[in-house]
Amino acid sequence: MRIETIICSDAVQAKLESKHKVTCGEAREVLMGRRRIRFAENGHTEGEDVYAAFGQTNAGRYLSVFFIYKPITSTAVIISAHAMSNKERATYGRK
Repeated sequence: MRIETIICSDAVQAKLESKHKVTCGEAREVLMGRRRIRFAENGHTEGEDVYAAFGQTNAGRYLSVFFIYKPITSTAVIISAHAMSNKERATYGRK
């Protein structure tokens, strides 16, 4: 999956920082770095599905980032992110 643009709205940014203690910058690092992506669910708009990306920030923090992928423009719209659970970390470590 090729991601050229990442969008994080002000509302999502506020939620991530207050509820999950994650910044949009950290979520962007995961999406642009070495990450594993899996399909999460069908989106409300045809062709724009929800995916989960699992990866590490530059500082070494493990995050799960949920985003809508718009294939026509190669855009990821961040909808949520949180620190990986132990189960997610175990799955992330597998190849």
